[in-house]
Amino acid sequence: MDMCSSCQYNPQIVDRLKNQIPDDNIINNLAEMFKVFGDNTRIRILWALFDKELCVYDIAGELGMSQSAISHQLKTLKQARLIKSRRDGKNAFYSIDDDHVKKIIEQMLIHVEEN
Repeated sequence: MDMCSSCQYNPQIVDRLKNQIPDDNIINNLAEMFKVFGDNTRIRILWALFDKELCVYDIAGELGMSQSAISHQLKTLKQARLIKSRRDGKNAFYSIDDDHVKKIIEQMLIHVEEN
């Protein structure tokens, strides 16, 4: 199997993908996750948070959008467990939840830029 240098081969996952169709609940959860990634604004927010923690005000400024529009999308991203928040007084700071989210974005970008 050809792999790019940044891919990590996991034989257990590959065998599972080849041999077992997941149950409907897992398929539905995967489809819902792809829907979350299917929005330009949410991708831009994830991009802004890729290597730094930001508050709503900073994200809105970086993306040229209103704070209310950003807050709405942050709620969706947080519900999908793609981002997390940290409170500091009255301010909430947002960051990417874990390295899995970064890897998903990196792999999507590699795929998009292949051609």
